[in-house]
Formats: sequence, C-alpha cells, structure tokens
Amino acid sequence: MDERTQELIELTKNKFGLWDYSLKRSSYNRSVNIFNETVYTLSMEWFPNHVLEPVDEDENPDGTAVIEIDIHSRKFQSAIFVMGQTFAKNGVTFASKNDIINWIEQETGLRYEQQFQLRKEEEGELHFTECIGGVDVSPSGMIEVNYNQEGNLTLFSVHGHFPSKERVELESYTLPFEKIEDIAKEQLKLLEFPLFDQQRLVAAYAVEEIYVRNDQISTIPFEPIVDVKGYLKVDKPLSWDEPLRTMFERKEMKWHEEVTAEQASSNEPSPDSLPITEAEQEKCVRVVRDFLRQEYPNDSGIWIIRTLHRENGYIHAILRATEQDSRVFQRKVNIMIDSKNHQVINYMDNLMMLKMFEEFEIPEKVVISKDEAFEKLKGKYELTPCYVYDFDQKQYVLCGKIDCQFGVNAATGDVVGLEDI
Repeated sequence: MDERTQELIELTKNKFGLWDYSLKRSSYNRSVNIFNETVYTLSMEWFPNHVLEPVDEDENPDGTAVIEIDIHSRKFQSAIFVMGQTFAKNGVTFASKNDIINWIEQETGLRYEQQFQLRKEEEGELHFTECIGGVDVSPSGMIEVNYNQEGNLTLFSVHGHFPSKERVELESYTLPFEKIEDIAKEQLKLLEFPLFDQQRLVAAYAVEEIYVRNDQISTIPFEPIVDVKGYLKVDKPLSWDEPLRTMFERKEMKWHEEVTAEQASSNEPSPDSLPITEAEQEKCVRVVRDFLRQEYPNDSGIWIIRTLHRENGYIHAILRATEQDSRVFQRKVNIMIDSKNHQVINYMDNLMMLKMFEEFEIPEKVVISKDEAFEKLKGKYELTPCYVYDFDQKQYVLCGKIDCQFGVNAATGDVVGLEDI
C-alpha cells in the first residue's frame, strides 16, 4: 500500500475513532462533476473487531463504518455506520444542534446560512440543503447528519457542488410574477395522472416547473434529476427505408470502473470528462439508427435522439418518441454505446412500465379550458428565487422558479393539491 493511501487511512481512523475496527476493503473511485472536473475518492469499509462469524462478501455487518474521502481536498464525502450502530471510541460526538453545524463548517469549509441551510429536523437527524446567500440552488447539494441518543455520529453525507464565488453571477432578485405571467400560463399543461389504487387515469391541468432568468428574457428547463454530467443536445430524427435482418444481442455492462492508486494520485482526467466530438456524434447516430432497424424495424420516423452524454465509459443516447401523448410518464429509450468501438452494448426501454396504464380506466371528458384553469390557479402559483447552473455560461445565474402545488381536475373544474391526485 502506497504512503498516500496509508496516510488517508490513518486520518480516517483517527477522525472517526475506529480503534476497535479493522479495514476490510478499500478502493479508489472517480466521477465527473457538473464543472467537468474529475473527482477521485477513496472508499473504505471498516468492520468492527468483534465480528467473528464469516460474513457474505456482499454484506456488511451491523456497525460497519463505510467511509469515503476526496483524496485531493482530504474532505470526507460520507461516513455511514451500518444500521445506525457505532462502536467508535473518542469519535465524532455532538452535544447540540450548534455543535453539528460548527462541525459541518469545519469539515466542509462551508458557511452556514451562506452556503448551506437547515431544511428539515427530525429526531436524531438534520437535513441541510445548498444555498447561495440564503437563496436555493439547482442542482441542489445536500448534507445529512444522523446521531444516536448518546450524540454519537451514525451518518454523515455531503452531496453536491457548493461552488466558489467565481462560479456565481451574483444579482439582486427583481422578478415580479406580473412580468412573467405569459410564461407561467404557457407552463400550464393538460396531463393524465395515474391513480394506482383506483386503476384509472385522471386528466388535470398542472404546472410544469421552469426557471426564468432574472433578465425576464430566457428560461432554463427544470430537470427533476440533474446528473453530474452535461448533455450534448442532438435532436436528430431517425428514419430508414429498410430494416436490418440481423438480431441484436445485449452485452453485459461494466458498471464499476477499476481505478488505480497511480491514476488517483496523478489526478488523471476521467474519459467521461472528454467532449463528444462531431465525428463521435455522427458514429453514434449511425449505430443508433442501425440498432433501431434491428430492434424497432417498424418505427422509422418515430424516434428522435435528444441527447448524448458520457457515463461509466459508455456514451448514452437518450431517445424520445417524436409524438408524445399527454400522460405524465413519457416513452423513453436509453441506448448504451461502447465509447471505444462505437457499438451498441445494451438498452433500456420504459415501454413495460407504460403498458400497465393501458389497463387503467380512461379519463373522464375534459369540460374546462386552459384559460379557465389558469384563472383558478393564478393566485396559487409560486415564484421563488433560485441560482441555477447554466451549462452554456458555466456559471450559476439567478432565476425565478415557476411552480405550483395545485392542479385543476379537467373533468370537474375542482382545484386539488397535486399530492392528492
């Protein structure tokens, strides 16, 4: 084991009081953040010394400490004691909520209420979210701390990017709802929501969230799950004259990348950080079209490649149907391409999930217009400031997030909470 790795292991043992533990497994990992930077971490699994019986290779006994540290910043990303049990001695202990906040500031270098703020407090748990000067951020970082009745740390995790000042375009928020009312109305959509317990679909007008720039001119789409990677927009329709008669064979995906100590130490850029070139884009479009000619031979003109992105050594092509219905869940295919030889390896189609809705009772007749629905919801819209990462500008810019917790039942005209649909 090299000297640097040993130093990180000793740092971890001392920090978390793992004197009655033994290091069972360790590995280096790397990922690419939204700034296209490669982040290297050392993951460690510490077993309590009193565990004598054999343990399944894929299982960790209760009390195991699973800890991950960024090897270059030497900041801990997570420390989880399995099943909330800890056998640490002179480890991390808290006497109060202020103790926890001060400890987070010390460990992360972040400032409370400037870069992170308390979002939820439960017994033995504190949940924080990322902020910039008290304003929400998207994609949002999260910090969680759990502790037992004795005040001993049982879980700590940091997820997010928490940008430096250089990445933030600070502004004063000046976005009144009246100025963006047309955009707000445009975001009102007639959608079919599934009621799983009743096996039926309900048509309702609901607001599709969106970010409006503080300049009132441009918008940024809302993504419910923002990955750590940027997406290359392609928007290429796919059509063909003849199918391919050869059969497509799925190949096993390699989900975990082997990372060496040398790669981690030298901070070698991950292949996932490389841009997708025009030549690669053309190859991906070609192999995706050929794949569709094999697996979806009758679907010429039905599919469009929306985006390409790199992930775990593969290039992922996200396909959407050119014509979408009004249901909340839309048809999607994710095609995984080997980034070295540009061959399709595997794919995921959400058709099976969508098919179950075919058994649902269809919605009742729509009796209310979009204009009428908007007037009913207008006073319930939310417009809140939020700093959003703009992948084109490579900066966080101030926006107003348009949202609404209510919808209008299109068959009755009743205003209802979306959680009740």
